[in-house]
Amino acid sequence: MTDWKSARVGVIMGGLSSEREVSLESGAGVFAALTQRGYEVRAIDWTEDKRLAIELAAGRIEVVWNALHGTFGEDGAIQGLLTCLGIPYTGSGILASALAMDKVASKRIFDSSGVPTPRWRLVERPGDDRLQDFGFPLVVKPALEGSSVGVSIVKGPAEVAGALALAARHRGPILVEEFIPGAEVCFGVLGDEILDSIEIRPATEFYDYDAKYKRDDTQYLIPAPLPAAVLARGREVSLAAHQALGCQGYSRVDLRIDPAGEPYLLEVNTLPGMTSHSLIPKAAAARGIDYAELCVRILTAAHQ
Repeated sequence: MTDWKSARVGVIMGGLSSEREVSLESGAGVFAALTQRGYEVRAIDWTEDKRLAIELAAGRIEVVWNALHGTFGEDGAIQGLLTCLGIPYTGSGILASALAMDKVASKRIFDSSGVPTPRWRLVERPGDDRLQDFGFPLVVKPALEGSSVGVSIVKGPAEVAGALALAARHRGPILVEEFIPGAEVCFGVLGDEILDSIEIRPATEFYDYDAKYKRDDTQYLIPAPLPAAVLARGREVSLAAHQALGCQGYSRVDLRIDPAGEPYLLEVNTLPGMTSHSLIPKAAAARGIDYAELCVRILTAAHQ
């Protein structure tokens, strides 16, 4: 652990992914919080016309608070660049970041590690219809996107083609997953500590991009109103998934809890949002850790 109080901190935000808008909001929040706490901070909005390595050198950045989301920010790419430049950074390292972002790779690790996750299959092409054994509803998603981009819940055969076509417009192969009915619950992980549970109840059909970042009618129940034994099992599965991927610093683990109380791991987010709607700050606040303190704790655990 390093406090980095005497270092120049670069908060990288924006980026080149479909989650640029959310990243800018996350980065602005982190920048304000660290400035409030007395750190010397420079905000770096990474755009297509900027060479990030030059920006880092020009700013004499000594440690990076990575507020990027999605492609190039969350998938090991920026982590590789920073490692090559010898600049410490927040969040997980190269391999864990890449594995968590790739839903196929992470699914294989969860399966091999005994972490319960919904049944899944890769679809080779948009016209592939070998999905009957999953039943309906089922979930269709692109394997290399975050924030529910390109995700559909398919209720019947007539909706399959449209869902596959939507997923095909985004990065990575198409993943089809068994739909698990029940509660959507997430756990925050900070270091090796599990933060409070949150049950998410969107007003929309599911917790999509708009429900996450744009709507104000999504309900967040903290802690999740589930039996203690179910929550204990959820914490166990969440920490197991975080560790199976080799994550560091912090993460957000998303689960579905079926009506029998069994948890199913959906994904691990290694750079979860830090916006006013985001879940990690809510989970930390429930433990008495305010937003600024959360930003500082994440910084002090920067990957070196």
